[in-house]
Order: sequence, then structure tokens, then C-alpha cells
Amino acid sequence: MTPSLILSLFIAYTVLLFAVTWITARKANNQSFFIGNRASPWFVVAYGMIGASLSGVTFMSVPGWVSETQFSYMVVVFGYLFGYFVIALVLLPLYYRLQLTSIYTYLEQRFGFWSYKTGAGFFILSRVLGASLRMFLVINVLQIFVFDAWNVPFWVNVLIFIILIIAYTLKGGIRTIVWTDMLQTTFMLLAVILSVLYISRELGSSFFGMVREVTDSSVSRIFITDWHHERFFLKQFFSGMFITITMTGLDQEMMQKNLSCRNLKEARKNMFTFSGILVFVNFLFLVLGAFLLFYAQQRDVTVATTDDLFPTIAFNYLGPVAGIVFLIGLISAAFPSADGALTSLTTSFSIDFLGLEKRIGISEERKTMIRYIVHIAIALIFFICILIFRQLNNEAVIDKLFTIAGYTYGPLLGLYSFGLFTRRIVNDRVTPFIAVISPVTCYFLSLYSEELFNGYKFGFELLLVNGMLTFAGLWLFSKSRRLKSSAGRE
Repeated sequence: MTPSLILSLFIAYTVLLFAVTWITARKANNQSFFIGNRASPWFVVAYGMIGASLSGVTFMSVPGWVSETQFSYMVVVFGYLFGYFVIALVLLPLYYRLQLTSIYTYLEQRFGFWSYKTGAGFFILSRVLGASLRMFLVINVLQIFVFDAWNVPFWVNVLIFIILIIAYTLKGGIRTIVWTDMLQTTFMLLAVILSVLYISRELGSSFFGMVREVTDSSVSRIFITDWHHERFFLKQFFSGMFITITMTGLDQEMMQKNLSCRNLKEARKNMFTFSGILVFVNFLFLVLGAFLLFYAQQRDVTVATTDDLFPTIAFNYLGPVAGIVFLIGLISAAFPSADGALTSLTTSFSIDFLGLEKRIGISEERKTMIRYIVHIAIALIFFICILIFRQLNNEAVIDKLFTIAGYTYGPLLGLYSFGLFTRRIVNDRVTPFIAVISPVTCYFLSLYSEELFNGYKFGFELLLVNGMLTFAGLWLFSKSRRLKSSAGRE
């Protein structure tokens, strides 16, 4: 594929995206931006959330990761499923009962001012790092296969991508994203299915013939039973469960889409439908990864990192049609994670730190202008973070993403668990210190775990340890007293 063809496809897709944006953003206001006027059809939200949950990280990292981890990631996916049930049965009723726009206002009602700001602050840190990492993965592919050929600097590539994201989310917000995510999920899934079929044909086999070959090989190993191993299956399962609870249930971006549904019943239908489909889709990504691995072994394809395997084969070995399919899938996977993150961060900062919902004395136009400024400022932070990640790219991005989540979402897990499952009153002013000490402690535990715990090596379950340390710290600086509010009883 030539750089010109790649760029033309990118532009054509972007034009289509802006057409949807123009339709959905008409007559949008601040409530449209924040919660879609609570009028989003649940089935549209469910379908679109597939693309938002997977993102460019899954599209590239998971298939490439098969060479190192086989199918052990599937145990994490089973954990995801149970995590989504917890969200639907425990967290969604709480959010709808309290009629929240930002889910972190629950922490203010349950604990107080400092706990509220701590929770919102950790979400902003988590989402900025995670979204920047996802965007970097896609932008870096465009740089290697398009912009390097024209000697365009990386920062210009990043700037173009960021400007596009700002342009189509600035006005419509979540009301626009619900519909653009549906479009992008369709293209992403179509790209995966076509890629699997295309590689099967190139290897001179049918799809089912390739599946049998995968099943008979060591690549299909799902369960690792050595408890010392960082991918021990029980660790993987519970890590997946709590990753979902935190990165979806305690994440403003993902919950903002659920809260845009008409009512709790429809939000639950969305969650159950979406979680079931997601299991199958993740398995399909692993099958694709196995096919890519077999192709690389047969054709002696070498890559610098596992994340490069899919784009290298698609662009350089399978011909223009496969390259086009890959590019459309990658772009479709990239935009949902970027637009949702930017919208949710704007919502959280505007409501949780600027108190935009509570400002009765200022006009709607003034509130909109403040929101625009916040939106652009967060996009600028993305720009800076992506440039930094460019210097640090040396391992699978999905591994980095879950590592970051372990440190940054752990305090949120501890805060919400304490609020939901105890009646104790915390010392609100101490909460920020506990939330910082817990991930720092986890870092050192991870660094020296093999020496301290007889060869045990922490994996993604570090998130759970982090949450437990936060919970213990809150308990230590709390007292028993019956709550006057019922906010923590759900």
C-alpha cells in the first residue's frame, strides 16, 4: 500500500465520521454533551461500547501478544464477564438512584470533599495515561507507514489526530459518541473477520482447517496452573474481574454512556448484551493472533515488538486489499477510545473540579464556553503524553495499559468498596494520603515480590492488592457510626 492510498482512506473515513457528527450534534446543549439527555437507545449503546472497550490496543496488541502468552488472556476475559455482572447489579442501581452525571459525586455524598476530589483526580490521571497510550499505538502506525515516507514529523501527525478528535466531539459530546461508536464498531469487527479469512486463504487453508491447527498447537493453551507464574489462571480471572469493575464500573467514560440510557432497566440490558458479545469478540482476536503467528513462522516475518506483527503482515505481505481492511479496522478501533476519553475527562473536570452543574448564577452560554476551554486543554495534555510515550515504547501496549490501571485504579476500587460495603465514616482529610501511599507501596511490592514471597511474581492482580491496601487504610482512619444518608447502602 502506498502512503497516498492510506491517507486517502483515513480522510474518507473521517469525512463519514463528521457526517454522523453533523446529524447528531444539531441542537446539542450541555446536557446532551454530558449524558445525551438520557435518551440513548440501549442497543445502540451496547453495540458501540464493544468498540470503545476494545480500542486500538486490543486490535493490535492482543493478536501480537499471542506469541508470548498463548490464549491465557481468555481467562482474563472470563473475569471480565463476571465483572460486568457486578456493575449491572451493584453499581448501575446506585448511579441511577442518585441521578449522577459524574459518578464521582457519590464519593462526596458518602465521604466528603477530599475523598470526592481524590476519586475524580485518580480517574483523570488514569484516563489521561490510558487514552494517550491507546492513541499513541494508532498514531505510531500511521507515522511508520504514511508520514515517515513523506518526512512529516511525528508531532505533526499527533496534532492532526488530536484536532480531528476535538472537532467532532466538541459540541455533541456523548450524544454524538453513542452513534459514532456504533459505526466504528461495525467497521472494526468487519476488519477482524475479513483479516482472519484473508490470512487463512494466504496459508492455503480454510478457516476451520486453521482453527483445528490452532487447537492442536501449544498456542491455544488457556490455563496456566503454576501459581508462581504471573499469568496463573486464578490470578488472571480475578484480575480480569476487578479490571472490569474499575476500568468500566468506576470509570466516568464507560459509565457516562450507560447513564445516557433512558432508565436503569435499559442500562442493564445494555450491559448484559454487551458483555456477552465481548467474550466472543476477544476470542476472535486471539484466533487472529494465532493465524498471524503461523503466517509469520511460515514466511519468516520478524518484527521489533509484538504490536508491530499485525500491521507489518497486513501492509507488507498480504497485498493492498488486506492492508485496506487492516487500516479501516485500526482507525475504527482508535477513534472510540479517543473521543470517549476526551468527552469523559471534560465532563469530570467540568463537574468535579469546576462545579459547572452547581453554578446557577452563570448563563448556559458561559458554561458552554468553559466546557470548550476544558475540552481543548485536555486535548493538549493528550498531545504531550503521546509525545512522551513515543520515547518509552518498548513492550506490548496492552501490558503497559493494565500495569498503569493497577496503580491508578486501585485507590478507586478501595474507595468505592469501602463506601458500598461498610457503614464507617472516614477521616476525609486523610483520604488523599492513603490513595497515594497505596500505589507507591504496590510498586515496591511488585519490584521485590520474588524475594519477599518465595518466587511469586505479581501480574494484573496488583490492582486488587492496591484496592485492598486503600480499603485497609480507610478502615484504619475511620470510625463506626450509622450513616444518616442511604447513599452507601446499595
